[in-house]
Amino acid sequence: MKQVIRAQSYRDDLDDIEAYIAQKNPQAGANMWLHIDDQVEQLASPLFTCRPGIVAGTLELVAHRNYIVILEEDETTITALNVVHARKKYP
Repeated sequence: MKQVIRAQSYRDDLDDIEAYIAQKNPQAGANMWLHIDDQVEQLASPLFTCRPGIVAGTLELVAHRNYIVILEEDETTITALNVVHARKKYP
């Protein structure tokens, strides 16, 4: 089983998403934070799959229809780098 690492940029993105949603519904903001992070935690399971990322060397996890987690993976770890809105063009 691989170790899941959450980069500070991932944590910052998740906090920003929560704050944005919480402006209208604090509970929904907290729930979204938990929902996305729970999906990231499941990446440790070898049965949990991701799709190839737009940027070479990355993977993408569609954690919610509106949010995609950008990942890097090596032999022992999966690192959550960022969370982006599905409609946002990146990089």
